[in-house]
Amino acid sequence: MHIHKYEKIWLTFGIGCLVVFLTVVGVSAFASGQQPPSCLTTIDPEKVDTTPPFNQPGLVKKGNNEYELNIVVAAFSFTPNAIEIPKGAKVTINVTSKDVIHGFEIPGTNINMMVEPGYINSLTTTFDQPGEYTILCNEYCGAGHHMMTARMKVVD
Repeated sequence: MHIHKYEKIWLTFGIGCLVVFLTVVGVSAFASGQQPPSCLTTIDPEKVDTTPPFNQPGLVKKGNNEYELNIVVAAFSFTPNAIEIPKGAKVTINVTSKDVIHGFEIPGTNINMMVEPGYINSLTTTFDQPGEYTILCNEYCGAGHHMMTARMKVVD
């Protein structure tokens, strides 16, 4: 099989562009802390209310300016539905669902997780901007989905 010289040039150019594109996407995702979700942490969805740390959902201080926020999502509600976080604190958000697939999104930030029953999703972030944020469910979960919100307040 004979490949023309110009075809070889264009094939090399196309493959080179593809390699450069994939390298840029991979490096930028790694640099910004993006990673694929992990299914390593599981929980029995029927026993969420009795399994630590979700038996007492809310904000827990773990160290100097470090917090852990445990949230349970179920039937058109977030528990707790009003959260207050200190500005500049490093917060690890742990979310699980008791019933169906839900979403966990905070508009204006890069926080967006799919919450599945039986799995614990975790994300670590720092809130540097004080203000009030709305937590939304962005996965359709039933008739009351449109009312499923919570409030998070970042204070000085």
